[in-house]
Amino acid sequence: ITVERKGVDVIILLDVSLSMLAKDIAPSRLDKAKLELETLVEKLAGDRIGIVAFAGDAFIQCPLTTDHNAVKLFITSVNPNLLPVPGTMIGRALQIGIRAFMDTEKEFKAMILLTDGEDQGSDPLAQAKAAKEAGIKVFTIGIGTPAGGTLPSEFERGALKKDTRGNIVLSKLDEGLLKKIAAETGGAYYRASRGEIEVEDLSRRVRLMTQKGLKTDKSFEYEENFQLFLIAALGALLLEMFLSERKEVKE
Repeated sequence: ITVERKGVDVIILLDVSLSMLAKDIAPSRLDKAKLELETLVEKLAGDRIGIVAFAGDAFIQCPLTTDHNAVKLFITSVNPNLLPVPGTMIGRALQIGIRAFMDTEKEFKAMILLTDGEDQGSDPLAQAKAAKEAGIKVFTIGIGTPAGGTLPSEFERGALKKDTRGNIVLSKLDEGLLKKIAAETGGAYYRASRGEIEVEDLSRRVRLMTQKGLKTDKSFEYEENFQLFLIAALGALLLEMFLSERKEVKE
């Protein structure tokens, strides 16, 4: 028989910029994002998942797949060295995320954006509108704190990043932008918390989206047909007993 698996297409947009190394949320923003994703992937069983990594540019790190072990492997391997272009271009990530969907249907699509929200002029709200037109809901998870955290220097090992005036750079979570992106597309905003408790509500919202068949598998169902053979065997046994009795009577 043919078995159809049901689910939603989910593209994960993961910020791997230098600011994700801030430690205002333990153990670091990037490590916290990975913990969020590992929990989320477990709860999206049956869904097709893909990953877009971004910083100053974006690329599809893992195309849509139902192989969640492969997705977890990609999540584990992400780091700020993946992209040579510095910065945080959320608009670019959304643009590449839209392209990552293989189907043209305007349903069954969700994007999950994990970032500190420090965009650098990529016009993410325009791309959020484009996502809405494509039928994509964008759920955003803010990684970091409004108070912010310091960043490691790109040039001096063990030092902190400084601006052109020599002041230590403080990277802060921009919740306002992430809330606007989610609201534009009919999604929802969450701030990453200890224990990843927000993932439960996020996965529930994804599950409530209209589902479609994502993959067909062949499965075997066995029918018990031993009855005919059992009857034949019993008949042969009775016949053997009958012939044996007749042989004994003749003797």
